[in-house]
Amino acid sequence: MLEILYEDNHLLIINKSSGVLVQGDATGDKPLVELGKEYIKEKYQKPGEVFLGVVHRLDRPVSGVVVFARTSKALERMNELFRNKETKKTYWALVGNKPPQAEGTLIHWLVKDEKKNKTTAYKKEHPQGQRSELSYRHLLSKSGMHLLEVNPITGRPHQIRVQLASMDCPIVGDVKYGFEIGNADNSICLHARKLQFIHPVKKEPLTIQADLPKNQFWKLFT
Repeated sequence: MLEILYEDNHLLIINKSSGVLVQGDATGDKPLVELGKEYIKEKYQKPGEVFLGVVHRLDRPVSGVVVFARTSKALERMNELFRNKETKKTYWALVGNKPPQAEGTLIHWLVKDEKKNKTTAYKKEHPQGQRSELSYRHLLSKSGMHLLEVNPITGRPHQIRVQLASMDCPIVGDVKYGFEIGNADNSICLHARKLQFIHPVKKEPLTIQADLPKNQFWKLFT
């Protein structure tokens, strides 16, 4: 059952569960975009193929706000908003170690190894690296875990995961980037909590917020 956060003739915004792909890959597992198409086709009894454009992606083990475009015009305009950094993205992350400062900005040059599907962060400029920036703020600590609010300025593969790990704050469950134990459901405790932008057609400000997953870790912070 999809959790629809917003829907009109132009956009479909969904609270993605961890473990679900946004777009198809070699696994052949059904991705969120196809589930979205099925939802539209059934709800509106649309004949033929349904158009649904992927605006951005979240990693498979990550949950939260995902935007799809229902028309090519909306897709083009949403792509432009993301490209021009005219969206504000807010993530919540649970980490195992308290950050050295209550809030701060992290800047790295990230290099992704496509074969290993893993990103490395460099503190100094790297010839193959993409400059990556985020700000974070410590919100709360409970049961040895620490809740951070993270605002990425850039949108790089695995950016939040590797940048937080680089300051010795790996995300709970994220064994790829240094957390000791994986979560039982293969999720990691990173959630795309909120997305703010101007509607691409209606030109109205939108703030979309996604409820937290209902697993044992997030329950402590709800």
